Amino acid sequence: MIKNISMFAVLGVILFSCNSIQNKTTTANSAEQLNGTWELNYISGPRIAFDGLYPNKKPTITFDTKENRVSGNNSCNSFTGKLNVDGYKINLKEGIASTRMMCMGNQGEQVFMDTMLKITSYDVTDNGKTLNFISGDIAMMRFTKK
Repeated sequence: MIKNISMFAVLGVILFSCNSIQNKTTTANSAEQLNGTWELNYISGPRIAFDGLYPNKKPTITFDTKENRVSGNNSCNSFTGKLNVDGYKINLKEGIASTRMMCMGNQGEQVFMDTMLKITSYDVTDNGKTLNFISGDIAMMRFTKK
């Protein structure tokens, strides 16, 4: 009887250890999916058509998970900052700096930056080709891998 209980305890420890290693690998792999440059093709909220918001240049975002950096262009100005990712949770509120060039008639720039501040999580779909930024449970932005 004691032998059976000991065997179950050892088996439980082994299974728990394997599951912990798998979860760490999944978390690391999820962040690695972000690496590279992504181009915006959808943004929620504005009453102006997407092509009207970004008539000349679509915003892009580039992730470097090894250096924990994010950078990009909001259709007018460049931005850079610290990347805060934990599993599928992402925080783009802290430490984002942007250039201040004047771009006439560019309403999309502010919409892009304001929406990024609302993002709480992400998911990567379509075999790594589509990045969705989510606020709560609402998809707010969609990017395509460049």
